[in-house]
Amino acid sequence: MSRPPRGRGLPDGVLPSIRPGPAARQPRACDVGTVHPSVHIMDTDATGSRSRSVPGAQAVARAAALLRLVTAAGEGGSGVQELARAAGLSRSTTHRLLTALRAEGLVDQDERTSRWMPGPELFLMGSVAAARYDVTHLARDIVRSLAVKTEESAFLSVRRGDETVCLLREEGSFPIRSFVLSEGVRFPLGVASAGLAILSFQSDAEVDAYLERHPELPARWGASHDAGALRGRLSDTRDRGYAVNPGLIVEGSWGMGAAVFDHAGRPEWALSLTGVEFRFSPDRLPALGRTLLAHAHQLTTRISSARRA
Repeated sequence: MSRPPRGRGLPDGVLPSIRPGPAARQPRACDVGTVHPSVHIMDTDATGSRSRSVPGAQAVARAAALLRLVTAAGEGGSGVQELARAAGLSRSTTHRLLTALRAEGLVDQDERTSRWMPGPELFLMGSVAAARYDVTHLARDIVRSLAVKTEESAFLSVRRGDETVCLLREEGSFPIRSFVLSEGVRFPLGVASAGLAILSFQSDAEVDAYLERHPELPARWGASHDAGALRGRLSDTRDRGYAVNPGLIVEGSWGMGAAVFDHAGRPEWALSLTGVEFRFSPDRLPALGRTLLAHAHQLTTRISSARRA
C-alpha cells in the first residue's frame, strides 16, 4: 500500500535550469526570457553504483550521457560543442559518438542547422518501454487539475537513479510564470522540489548513501545544498508532508513538491508547483499544500490500482 503524506503544508522551491557560480548574480524569477533549461547527468545508476566502475563500460556510459543530453535539449536540438561541454568530452570524441549513434538511428542531425536531436529508434524503443514504465496517461488529468485549481504551473516528475526527470508540464492561468522546467529536464535529488519530496521519504541509510555519493552538490548548487542544510529540509518535508524550496536556486521563484508512491510504498514520482514568490504567501500556502497533497494521494491511489489490475 502507498503511504499517505504526513503533516500540514508549505511551499517548495523551484526546479532550476542554471547553476550560478559563487560570484555570479543569482537569477531572478523575472529572468524567464533568458533562462535556458539545462541538464545535469549524474554518473550513478538506480542502485547508486558509479557507471565508470563497470569494466569496459566507459564508451557505453558516454554514449548514454549524450543520449540524455540530446533528449533534454528538446525539439530545437543541441550543437556538438554544447554537447561536448555538457558531457565533459572533447569535441572530436563527442562527434565520433554522435555519428555512431546516428548510424544506429538513436540520434539524428538536422541538415540545415547541424544540430543533434533524438532519432527514430528512440521513439520505437520508448513506445515499447512505455507499457512498463509510463504513468503519464494516468497522471495527465491530475496534473491538469492541479494547475487549474492552483493557477500555477504544475508538473509530474519521475525518479531515475539519483535524479528526477520532468515528464509532464501544465501551465496555470496566472500570467506571470517561471519557465525553468520542462519535459525531459533532469535535476539531482534534493535540489528541486520534486527531488526533495522524493528523497525525504527514503530511509536514513539511503539518504546517507546518496549524500556520500554526491559531495559535489554544494559546489554545483550553492551552500544551501550542503549535507546539513539538506538534511534540515528533508526533516521539514517529512513533518509537513511536502517539500519547500523558497527561491534557493532561482531568486523569487518558489515551488512545492509532494511525493507519489508505487504499490510497494516507494516514492517513485512527485507532483510539484512553481510560481513567483508573492503567489506563495503565508496566507495562501496552507491551501496550496492541501491541494497538492490531495492530488498526489489521488495519483498514488490510481497508480496502485492500475498495477494490481
